[in-house]
Amino acid sequence: MEHINPTVFYFAIFVLAVFVGYYVVWSVTPALHTPLMAVTNAISSVIIVGALLAAAASATGSGAWISKGSGAIASAFAAVNIFGGFMVTRRMLAMYKKKEKKAEGGKH
Repeated sequence: MEHINPTVFYFAIFVLAVFVGYYVVWSVTPALHTPLMAVTNAISSVIIVGALLAAAASATGSGAWISKGSGAIASAFAAVNIFGGFMVTRRMLAMYKKKEKKAEGGKH
């Protein structure tokens, strides 16, 4: 058996993860969407820590800019993901609040 190229192997794992993630997220009941968003925000915070570590890496040589650039881009994407997740979670939680009834007759 020939040796499999690691890039192809990693790409196949990525494609499988995309399919599994798609079917897992779309099969979640609406009542669990808010806790799911909170968990994804926590995962993104871990990702941003790793991205900041990669951006601050003290690597030298010709490949150092790849590590720093990838870390900076990953931290920017994770920051957008965290901000968007909090906005979606806030809107979802607002759906569960009771609406205030307006007083009839104008002023209270």
